[in-house]
Amino acid sequence: MPELPAVETVVRHLRSCLSERRLACVRQTSRQALRRRWRPVWSAAVAGQRVESLTRRGKWILVALENKAVLVFHLGMTGQLTVVPAATPRADHTHLIFDLDGDDEQLRFRDIRRFGSVTLFPTQSALDDFFARSRLGPEPFDVPAKYWRACFLGSQRCLKAVLLDQRVVAGVGNIYADESLFEARLHPTRLACNLDKAEADRLRRAVATVLRRAIERRGSSIRNYVGGSGLQGEYQNEFRVYGRTGEPCPCCRTAIESLRVAGRSSHYCPRCQKKITTEHTEKTEKRQKKKQGLRREMI
Repeated sequence: MPELPAVETVVRHLRSCLSERRLACVRQTSRQALRRRWRPVWSAAVAGQRVESLTRRGKWILVALENKAVLVFHLGMTGQLTVVPAATPRADHTHLIFDLDGDDEQLRFRDIRRFGSVTLFPTQSALDDFFARSRLGPEPFDVPAKYWRACFLGSQRCLKAVLLDQRVVAGVGNIYADESLFEARLHPTRLACNLDKAEADRLRRAVATVLRRAIERRGSSIRNYVGGSGLQGEYQNEFRVYGRTGEPCPCCRTAIESLRVAGRSSHYCPRCQKKITTEHTEKTEKRQKKKQGLRREMI
């Protein structure tokens, strides 16, 4: 799934292409529904509207229109949102096409696996209510230190699980959780409640540092992600641990290892990110293994 750096890259490019332009009309080009089904009534509400601004919230792309409605895109796992010449052949799995004023260019939304979505909110307030109901956390670049420490020190979950929780911090996914934990020299299975104040603050800074670094490289293209211009990201060439199982750590040359954490593959250096085991950690891990065993018996 495209994470914050990829989404920010798309937004920055589209901002230069769409600001102050009108969406002449909208056409559905696929009968297959996305995660949120596009409603025909939205096409009429969007047609003829001028784009006033493009912003990002977590992994969501927000296009504010002059009638105060907000067009909201989520790229899901394989979504692509690009501006192309109208004469460009339409790629398979293109679901929506927005004709731009002048008829020379189009904004196209393509999504192979259809986990993405395009939704129209009638007002900014309606969108704010949606994010509030979703309990979407703050942006990672301006997280208050006190809030961050409270989220981690008050949780019985492992660090990887907390970082992936969009209610704690918005926009971090599997790639940048692994890279941030390496930057902070913390093991992904470490219990969040066992961090001290200095470690929690180090992780908070690491998340922001890694994300800024990735934005400079236009995000990470691993499968289908491309930026708004159609260009791939480059940060995948600078991964320290993610996807590098068996390869040498860039700091100590120890082989990178991986394991399943919080339902996701997690990559780490066993030397730079030493696992710290406490009595509390051991008890928690035993409880988790017992629950897993019970689930297998039930199946």
